[in-house]
Amino acid sequence: MRENVLLQCTECKQRNYTATRDKRKKPERLELKKYCKFDRKHTVHKETK
Repeated sequence: MRENVLLQCTECKQRNYTATRDKRKKPERLELKKYCKFDRKHTVHKETK
């Protein structure tokens, strides 16, 4: 039961990445540190709807 989610940059608010997560094992929202090509640096990306 994996679902696709969008990851949004916390600084520039762009939706840069997609990821999958297991709803049963990880019910909380996904948060990853990824590279943002608009800011040209690594930033925290959070899951959006």
